[in-house]
Amino acid sequence: MAIKDTKANALIVAGVLCFVCSLLVTVAAIALRPVQQASKLDDKRKNILRVVNMYEPGMNIDEAFKQITPKVVELDTGAIVEDVDPATYDQYSAAKDPAQGGQMILGSADIAKIKYRPKYATVYMLYNDDGTPRTVILPVNGYGLWSTLYGFLAVESDGNTVVGINFYQHSETPGLGGEVDNPNWKQLWSGKKVYDEQGEVALRLVKGGVDPQAPDAEHKVDALAGATLTSDGVSNLVRYWMSEDGFKPFLERLATQHAGAAAAPSA
Repeated sequence: MAIKDTKANALIVAGVLCFVCSLLVTVAAIALRPVQQASKLDDKRKNILRVVNMYEPGMNIDEAFKQITPKVVELDTGAIVEDVDPATYDQYSAAKDPAQGGQMILGSADIAKIKYRPKYATVYMLYNDDGTPRTVILPVNGYGLWSTLYGFLAVESDGNTVVGINFYQHSETPGLGGEVDNPNWKQLWSGKKVYDEQGEVALRLVKGGVDPQAPDAEHKVDALAGATLTSDGVSNLVRYWMSEDGFKPFLERLATQHAGAAAAPSA
């Protein structure tokens, strides 16, 4: 029996096709979710390895990441907490959730323009063969010109000497603020010092290039050419996350542990 070519029948056919297509898309999304999550985790691990110069194309990510130990830290006290699982904890969603201790950052305190602060954050530890801390990798974020930049800042166990910086998500202008991805610029961070003699955050980006002979050169990194707001954003996110509101309480604990290990007599 032939189906009459009417508007009603055309709408029915279109509706059935839309339903079938949406069903297929939904099934595909559900089926691919584990693959997407695995890919997202792999990408995160690659960027953590990159910031400490441990990533090589084609390497076994799972095997390499065994050298890194995630820890959840309470920001206010700097203490490592054991009752929060770093494998499932998401500090960026938790920051917006009062039930998980997240809180709004008010007024001028929000120098990184991130609006919300989590109670806990996940850090990533590298240890020496004797079990003492060698490097800690800290998650950082802050607003640039067009977007929030998400990345990692790695420091030595003294809590002060920079190992590296790496941004894995942003929408800054290619060739300008997007130069945060430039390996040559990222190399400039290695060996820089976060804090001055008074314990204040001194590390920042400066225009015009850094004079290596200047007395405060160890606290300065070349700003991104033609990208003042992105450069300011990077300086501000460093200033926030390395302050008392960020990781400074944890880094002070780490530095104390580092100093104790350095003073201990060798066997």
